[in-house]
Amino acid sequence: MTTHQTAMIMVGSALILVLAHALGRLARRCGQPAVVGEFLAGILLGPTLFHGALSETLLPLDVRPMLTTLGNLGVALFMFLVGLELDYRMLRGNGRAAAGVAVGSIVCAFGLGVLLALYLWNDHAVGHRPGFLLFIGAAMSITAFPVLARILTDRGIQHTRVGALAMASAAVGDVIAWLLLAAVLTFTGSQNSWRVLLVVPYALAMVGVVRPLLGRLLAAPVRGREDLGRGAGEEGIGAGSLGVLTALLLVSGALTEWFGLHFIFGAFLAGAIVPRHGTERLRVAIKGRFETITWMLLPTYFAVAGLKVDLTAVGGDGLGELGLILLVAVGGKFGGAYLGARVAGQAERSAVTLSILMNTRGLTELIILGVGLQLGLLDTDLYSLMVVMALVTTAMTAPLLRRSYPSRMIDADLRERAEEWTEGPKHTQLAEPVGAKPSEAKR
Repeated sequence: MTTHQTAMIMVGSALILVLAHALGRLARRCGQPAVVGEFLAGILLGPTLFHGALSETLLPLDVRPMLTTLGNLGVALFMFLVGLELDYRMLRGNGRAAAGVAVGSIVCAFGLGVLLALYLWNDHAVGHRPGFLLFIGAAMSITAFPVLARILTDRGIQHTRVGALAMASAAVGDVIAWLLLAAVLTFTGSQNSWRVLLVVPYALAMVGVVRPLLGRLLAAPVRGREDLGRGAGEEGIGAGSLGVLTALLLVSGALTEWFGLHFIFGAFLAGAIVPRHGTERLRVAIKGRFETITWMLLPTYFAVAGLKVDLTAVGGDGLGELGLILLVAVGGKFGGAYLGARVAGQAERSAVTLSILMNTRGLTELIILGVGLQLGLLDTDLYSLMVVMALVTTAMTAPLLRRSYPSRMIDADLRERAEEWTEGPKHTQLAEPVGAKPSEAKR
């Protein structure tokens, strides 16, 4: 790496951070998830604005591979956190309804996505037609669990019945969607596709061997341990624990990449197998530290991805295709989740609210679209249109949620939950949300 390249990477990274977080804060002020503004920053750095003159000057071609590596590390950390935040206890009492909402939204969105892909294939043909059809279907099926959780927290409904069910549904949907995407990538694999067969024993080893070992290591008392270092704080996290988890997510990501899938699967699995019992304080500390690093690295992924988005090339035909994509994306998720919720016995307003929430795509969708572009399952024009769809469906969630689930209903539901926790459990459709306390509900 030359001195000039080093300097340009530093200048480019500074520009990306400032622009991404400025627009992210602006998005939050407008009631939107920060990811909407952060990815808009990436698009503005690309050929959409000034025909790419800004990116060619500050992000020249010879430094972009290195920026891509930094962005991929940010994505790996983010996917580890997604797996780390999955709480299987949310399914207690919510299993039937959560499965109904998740499966309904995925099946309907996937089916409509495949039908749409049959039409789009004529103008966006790539080398593998079945893979193209399946990938579009899988991309339409995504719900962004982390962004949805943030929206619920911002609205203060994470401890309501609808909030608990939405979180459980998104968790179930995340697992199904990742398995579906893994199957698609396996189907479109290269000549080394035999390696994919190693995924099953690897996953079993992670769950059956690595997870118990982590339980013994991470849940052990930290006082007196030799791995306590300068990184150890009152949360009880030592440098050794942090190093073990960091190495685990990197090795796991490297192995799934070598298997022929993508490193995001390995990073996600590494977070998902971290034991939930006896590691509560450590997981909070790990999350805080990794989020700090992700805060710095993930905007680089947005910027590099945004360099491939050229909205100036979207003409009349492109706008028509964008309309169809939005219709299928919103209709598939909304219709499937609504039907699934109603079949599971949810009231109409709850079903509508769940449908709106399950339409959130956010960063997870953007990551998957980047994978599709990288593997040649999308061309640049369709990738640009799908990115717009991801941003629009994410941006529309918060305004629609305010209409379907206003503040007065949130307050009423929280009061009802607080009374139930005080008086004892009653016969209800949903179980008590994990981690909630009466005092939190009253606040």
